Amino acid sequence: MKKILLSTALSFAAPMAFADVNASEVLTNYANIAEAKYQDSLITAQALQTAVDALIADPSEGNLQAAKAAWFAARVPYQQTEVYRFGNAIVDDWEGKVNAWPLDEGLIDYVDASYGGPSDENEFAALNVIANPSFTLSGEEIDAYEITPAFLEGQLHEADGVEANVATGYHAIEFLLWGQDLNGHGTGAGNRAWTDYASGEDCTNGNCDRRADYLKAATDLLVSDLEWMTAQWGVEGDARVEVLADETAGLSAMLTGMGSLSYGEVAGERMRLGVMLNDPEEEHSCFADNTHNDHYYDGLGVQNVYLGSYTRIDGSVVSGASLAELVAETNGELDVEMRTKLSATMRELGDIKHAAEAGFAYDQMLEAGNAAGEDLVMGGVNAFIDQTRSIERIVGALAVGDVAIEGSDSLDDPDAVFQ
Repeated sequence: MKKILLSTALSFAAPMAFADVNASEVLTNYANIAEAKYQDSLITAQALQTAVDALIADPSEGNLQAAKAAWFAARVPYQQTEVYRFGNAIVDDWEGKVNAWPLDEGLIDYVDASYGGPSDENEFAALNVIANPSFTLSGEEIDAYEITPAFLEGQLHEADGVEANVATGYHAIEFLLWGQDLNGHGTGAGNRAWTDYASGEDCTNGNCDRRADYLKAATDLLVSDLEWMTAQWGVEGDARVEVLADETAGLSAMLTGMGSLSYGEVAGERMRLGVMLNDPEEEHSCFADNTHNDHYYDGLGVQNVYLGSYTRIDGSVVSGASLAELVAETNGELDVEMRTKLSATMRELGDIKHAAEAGFAYDQMLEAGNAAGEDLVMGGVNAFIDQTRSIERIVGALAVGDVAIEGSDSLDDPDAVFQ
């Protein structure tokens, strides 16, 4: 992904002295919010773990739906953490284990015949490890008889160095709960039967015991990964220590995360690209049709970092000194501009969310010729781009040095998308 380097005229100057708001306090609150978000992500992942264990112990339609509901709930706090990517290397280096997308789901389990098979880009696109307790990888025979967290993380994830071989995280679990969405631009999400986890003669599509092993291993790994990241933002955690070590670098990390998530990642790779390709597979949560919420809570994550306030899953609020206050002290009009842009983005994302919840699913919005859908998606794209322009101005106003904002061919070089 391309990066846009923003060099400010004041980047050579000493860090600014903030009169009424201490930059250290802003960064401490930023770390406190990160810790709270990852704690909530962990709590909801543990609830998902409990629901998955119940499904495996007693397969039924009710238990499958309960596991799906727990997965939906787990996405709400996690998506709000994505604003901590890009600027914080500890998060960026780790994120691919938990939220990698898109994935070649045929690596994991059975797929429809229309999915195809191995390709020049990915020899393991249709491996179906659930049905194959051994396979050859780079000339080495791999024992996959026991599907464990260590196996998924150490041997299967990004097998053969291919990023699409996503074996872990939320979207692998999503596929195991929903199955493929074979509706194209039509109504409906994936429709995996609970009997895919049944025993004996009730088992459908074979290997139900191994499918259950995979689902449990992936969910257990997600929980342990979130435990690790939560600790990184604790009082002595490496992520907290690093962001507090240098005020200018810490503020740069905040703005890098806000700008890169807004522009290259969500506006570009997750939204604009889908409109260009008219491809329902470009949904971020393409099995569960939850993409409208993914985008909404990503946008909310950017907003609550700027405002220095996060509402936890229990309704309590973590808040304190904010980036907004720093900006207001330097340029009150710019703070009003940024707040206005953030509110506009949330309105646009809210329109997408409300339309999807009313039955106009995100994959339907991506259909070629669907003007109403394109208007909704592009409303979000344009709002994210617009707020990024204000983030760029804040970089200059606060003189935090060079900030590299992630770009996207879909926004910066559209012709390259089709080459």
